[in-house]
Order: sequence, then structure tokens, then C-alpha cells
Amino acid sequence: MNMKTSLVILAAGIGSRFGGGVKQIAPVGPSGEIIIDYSIKDALDAGFDKVVFIIRRDIEKDFKEVVGNRIEKLCEVEYVFQSVDDLPYQPECVSERKKPWGTTHALWSARNAVKEPFLVINADDYYGKDAYKTAHDFLVSHENCDKPLFGMVGFVLSNTLSDNGGVTRGICNTDENGMLKNVVETYEIKKTEKGATGIAGGRETDLDLDSLVSMNMWCFTPEIFEKSEAALVEFLKSLTKEDVKKEHVLPTLVGELLSKNEISVKVMSSKDEWVGVTYAEDKPYVMNYFKKLIEDGVYPKKLY
Repeated sequence: MNMKTSLVILAAGIGSRFGGGVKQIAPVGPSGEIIIDYSIKDALDAGFDKVVFIIRRDIEKDFKEVVGNRIEKLCEVEYVFQSVDDLPYQPECVSERKKPWGTTHALWSARNAVKEPFLVINADDYYGKDAYKTAHDFLVSHENCDKPLFGMVGFVLSNTLSDNGGVTRGICNTDENGMLKNVVETYEIKKTEKGATGIAGGRETDLDLDSLVSMNMWCFTPEIFEKSEAALVEFLKSLTKEDVKKEHVLPTLVGELLSKNEISVKVMSSKDEWVGVTYAEDKPYVMNYFKKLIEDGVYPKKLY
């Protein structure tokens, strides 16, 4: 009997950087496909059975029109709503808060929808077929030891940069066995003549282009929900009225759990190039990238 696995898609922020709802999301495929279409195709091909979309309630109608209704014909689909006031603890600044509390909060929002091993991805990132196969193989074959064993599919830094501006990436440090030691959130990463630079801990630092980075492709079991709730409560209790914009994100969650020795994380690397539209100027490159994949026979011209 095959083990059931889910793909959990962080889509609550989808469309915001293009200044609107889901209908403004940039098509990248020749038949109007958006990146999320290719991600789901790759996940289903790799063996995932179910898709869980984490969205905001205000984009539900648009989201179902543009994405959800089509995917519901292919596999089991569930919707989860990330809401600013759905919290395990109510901080003082909640009344001033306009947007949800980050990707840890988004993950916790799915606590009642996911009962099986699952993979978390960003809605607007393209990870490549190899990454999904690697993740699925890990989810159906690994066993916990004395503490939960999670996984992360990392990407080579040089395969994740934009020519159009700085990006934020989690630089991964591993031990000799390929287990994650920590993730250093690094900002404003830009290409240089010698490689790349970024800002970590408030200081500019040189970066190795061969470093593995987190692109929010995490392999979890449902044990993560209890742990994310505890981390969220701690985070929310620490907030003051001035902290109305602070967020708690998945690399921070994993880092905190590692530092407390509550989990282990196996780092797997993907040889694929990560592709995403961080800046509107990235769109022509991404469209050409998918055009080449279609010409090479990786995808059909019309995906669905």
C-alpha cells in the first residue's frame, strides 16, 4: 500500500507583489499557465496525492477561477485560510495588524487539513521535477529516530539569483553527514564579479555561489504543527505594540527547533535551477525558460 503524501502550497501572499489579486499573476506558459500549474504537475508526477492551498479568504473566488477549479479535476484538493486573527495566542498589537504573521503562521493554519507526510512549497517558485522526486522519495522512505526527522531540498545559490536586484535567501550550514546545522537568513544577495555578497546579522558578507540555500521546500510530518504552535505562541508573546509588521518564517522555525535539539533535518540538494518572478523584470527570462522546457519535451505545450 502506498503512503499518502500531500503538497502544501503557501499561496496567501500570491499576487501581492504585482499589485492585485490572483488574476494579476503573470502567465509564464504558452497556454496561460502560471508557475503553480507546473509545480502541481511535477508533484503529481512524483507521486503526491493531494494538494492543500493556503490562501487568504479575500482571494478565494479569484484563486479558484485561476487555479483551484482546474486542479480539483486532477486530484484531491483542500483549501485552508490564513487569517490575521486565527492565532494560538492573541498579542496586544493584533488590532493594528493588516496582514498575516508569516510562513510559520501559514503552516500552522493547515493543522486540521494535513494528517500525512507533506511537502511545503511557495506558490510562485518553480523548483523543477528533480526536487519533487527527491522530496517524495524522502517522505515515503524515512523513519524517525529519537526525534522527528524532517527534510529540506536545497538549491545551489548561483541557481537562485536575479539579475534585476537583491534577493533574500536562507544560507544552509550542514554537518559532515548532510544534516542541517542552521539556516542564516541573508538579505540583499547580489551577484558580484567575484561571486555574491549579502547582508547577514546586519553586516555585509561575501558568499560562496556553491552554497546551498533554502527556498522554502520543506518535508514535514504532522508533528510540525504542535511545534509550530509552540513557536508561534512564544513569538506572539514577545511582540510589543510597535511590532505590528514582524513575521515568523519557516527558516526561523526550523532554526529554533534545531537549536533546541527537538528535530533533525536532512538536507537534500537539487540539481535543478530555481526560477521565480521576484521582480516584474524577471518575467521575460522566466517565460523563455518555460518555452525552452517545452521545446525540450519536459512539458507539453498545453499543460492541462
